[in-house]
Amino acid sequence: MLDKFAVARALREIAEFLELDGENPFKVRAYENGARAVEALSEDLGALVESGRLIEVKGIGEALAKKIADLHRTGTTELLDRLRAAHPPGTLELVHVPDLGPRKAAALQAALGIRSVDDLERACLEGRVAGVKGFGERTVARILDGVRRLRARLADRRFLLADALEAAEPLLAHLRGAPGAPRVELAGSARRMRETVSDLDLVAGSDDPASLSARLAAYPLSAEVLARGETKTTVRLASGLPVDLRVVPPGDLPTLLHHLTGAKAHHVKLRAIARERGLTLSEWGLERLDGGGKVPVSSEEALYAALGLAYVPPELREDAGEVEAARDGTLPAELVRVEDVRGLVHCHTDWSDGRASVEEMARAADALGIEYLTVTDHSRSAAYAGGLDVDRLRRQWDEIARVQERVKVRLLRGTESDVLEDGALDFPDAVLAELDVIVASVHSRMKMDEAQMTRRLVRCMSLPVFKIWGHALGRLLLERDPFACRVEEVLDALAASRGAVEVNGDPRRLELEPRWLRAARARGIPVVLSVDAHSVRDLGYLRWAAATARRGWVRRADVLNTRPVEEFRAAVKPAI
Repeated sequence: MLDKFAVARALREIAEFLELDGENPFKVRAYENGARAVEALSEDLGALVESGRLIEVKGIGEALAKKIADLHRTGTTELLDRLRAAHPPGTLELVHVPDLGPRKAAALQAALGIRSVDDLERACLEGRVAGVKGFGERTVARILDGVRRLRARLADRRFLLADALEAAEPLLAHLRGAPGAPRVELAGSARRMRETVSDLDLVAGSDDPASLSARLAAYPLSAEVLARGETKTTVRLASGLPVDLRVVPPGDLPTLLHHLTGAKAHHVKLRAIARERGLTLSEWGLERLDGGGKVPVSSEEALYAALGLAYVPPELREDAGEVEAARDGTLPAELVRVEDVRGLVHCHTDWSDGRASVEEMARAADALGIEYLTVTDHSRSAAYAGGLDVDRLRRQWDEIARVQERVKVRLLRGTESDVLEDGALDFPDAVLAELDVIVASVHSRMKMDEAQMTRRLVRCMSLPVFKIWGHALGRLLLERDPFACRVEEVLDALAASRGAVEVNGDPRRLELEPRWLRAARARGIPVVLSVDAHSVRDLGYLRWAAATARRGWVRRADVLNTRPVEEFRAAVKPAI
């Protein structure tokens, strides 16, 4: 019999095969949701199967319940057997190699009988892959680089911030539900909103650490207890994400929370400042060097005040000048918050590669209390994403006008226009001038060398039309590195022209990264927080855009879509 975690792994394997076969995304998601539902079961899986009560679990319908029962009882199911038989062994392993993809993997399996990443690497090094039609030396070099990156990722497994926090929030609620309602907080790089994390750090203030340790071990998604001591417990969740829980007496929680939030270099500077003031700072508290005992610290704000510093928000604690700014009073005031944003920018619909209609996206924005939403579907060069030519774009405008009559949110006409190889945008100027907003993005030819890509983007950013530089360097976290480009030159061109930089909230992108956002701010370039939404659910990506912007010291006043609709529209109007 398979336990709930093994059943969930099998359901995810089905989902991966279905996605590989181009199956309906909703069907793929049903198996992914089913896997999460099974992992989260608090009742014994076998008891639910035998009593026929699986269909009472949210996310599990009748058909899925039958497959789960088969997996639990026999270790397999007819659909999984059929999918495994239809794909050569090793297919799923190979498609995880960056820059390989299912088509190339299938071609190499057919031509060379490759069944694993080790086989693939060996065939590349022996020159056999270069001999396969459609594979040259440059392709082989990219594949080998992809193998290297895959192995590095597996050796130091990291998780997207959004996935880590999705796991953290119900876990925190579970722990806070312990008797005595202990205070339990998230710390570590996840609290600093780093793009990826290796684990979750939780801290708790309680006089009963054994009870909290037992509660963590009993959490339904705790797949394995890795270590258990008097004040620290480590578990591995079903997703593979490790969780450390540290428990201290309630009075010591503020300094432990601060210490475990990090970053280490930030702490080093604070400890030096503490010594200057006759104090010593550690995870155990703030103490007087003269033996006078502990300085009471009721909160992190009180800790910074005791050191003569302005409070530094967690997102800024990276030793990037924030300690010095906190000392001399130059920390940016009013960092942007989700609540400050009035309009959702960079939204796709089913006119291109989005999964919802214009009206569905508009009604979802209404439900969120949003004032305006930009409809920015792909342009004609993005044929792979159903990009719109001029005729379809104008027909979309007609639909936007019809939907506008039925919704409160203001709908703005836009495009995510491809930046062509020569730096031009792929709609005529006359069409661009009729739009409300243009997001200018690179989607192709990302392997250009640094000089070529810089020239391409400098030309685009220098165009007289107002443009928002979309997902600037094309990275996909844990999958694809940023393309080569001299970012400072591009920002200089944008500062001298008309435009803004996007903070892309897609959890796989989260760019521009903080150092470049600070460079943009230094040049006076305005910022737009975008959701890059391809579904109603993706409108929630605003949370990640705001977090990334805060890490780049972006203030509310720097962000164009914190303004009312007419001010925003006037600021971004493409007018040639």
